[in-house]
Amino acid sequence: MFGLGVTELVFILLILVFFFGAKKIPLIARGLGGAIRNFKGELREETPEIESTDDPKLPPGDGEP
Repeated sequence: MFGLGVTELVFILLILVFFFGAKKIPLIARGLGGAIRNFKGELREETPEIESTDDPKLPPGDGEP
């Protein structure tokens, strides 16, 4: 994973605990996970809408100017 070993990951975790405290890290992780989940959900909802939008004024095969 990006060339990071166990030692580096433990060091990063210790720095996070030092800055945010042990009680805040689960809240931060939960919020970040929820944000990513919402973002992916919105992408899934928007994709069919983008693909299905056809402008009746344009002849087939014409893209945007």
